[in-house]
Amino acid sequence: MAGSVRKIGGSVWNSPFLLRLRHFVDLTADDVETLRALIEFETPVEQRRDLVVDGYPYSKLCFVKDGMAARYKVLRNGKRQIVNVLVPGDIVGLPGSFLDQAPFSVIALTEMKLEVCSHDAFVAACYRRPKFALALSWLAVQEATLYAEHIVDIGRRTPVERLAHLLLEFHARLSMVGRASANAFDLPISQEVMSDALGLSVPHLNRMLAKLRKDGMVVAAERRIELIDMKALQRLAHFQPTALSRIPAPLQVEQELIA
Repeated sequence: MAGSVRKIGGSVWNSPFLLRLRHFVDLTADDVETLRALIEFETPVEQRRDLVVDGYPYSKLCFVKDGMAARYKVLRNGKRQIVNVLVPGDIVGLPGSFLDQAPFSVIALTEMKLEVCSHDAFVAACYRRPKFALALSWLAVQEATLYAEHIVDIGRRTPVERLAHLLLEFHARLSMVGRASANAFDLPISQEVMSDALGLSVPHLNRMLAKLRKDGMVVAAERRIELIDMKALQRLAHFQPTALSRIPAPLQVEQELIA
């Protein structure tokens, strides 16, 4: 990682990762401070910097504070498939840090800021506070659901449906961490990246984007995306908005078991 590092502390911790967790887990002030203490440092990352390299060990859990990255695989023929775009609140190192070697590479698509946490320190905290382990398992469920939709994209959705679904997905994920308005968001990534994520050529992607514009569903200008007709986009993409159920409190679980 390039650039200087900065210690975390002394101010309110408004991490997108924390905002994401609050959607499904109740965190006390002590929980928040414990999580915050796990952050070893904050570091800027240059655009196009490799964060994770396929086939090599990776032992960090880096929470994305700003910017976007791509998790991808390059095949022997040189073709690249982006399996996910990481946005603020996401974790670099999921799933790579939990395997003996990373199965995918991760590259910074924009300039980024990362909050760096040791994998071992996070696991140790999970032993002390099982709530953290539950939160991580909930996040893994969310990741699995995301990847399942991407399989449906490539296997069954038409190109225009894929694009509509991707834009709706970005909006939902960015809204969760306060990085989107009711119907618009910034998307500072190239069309080449979007085409690799969707399994389309750049010209084909442009035609699909032009169709969404023509049909009055989307306005795209200077990497700002405005979703004009959200319901029509959702129908087109077979998009089903979902949210993680909240992690139940221990007492609630005990009462349900007794009942």
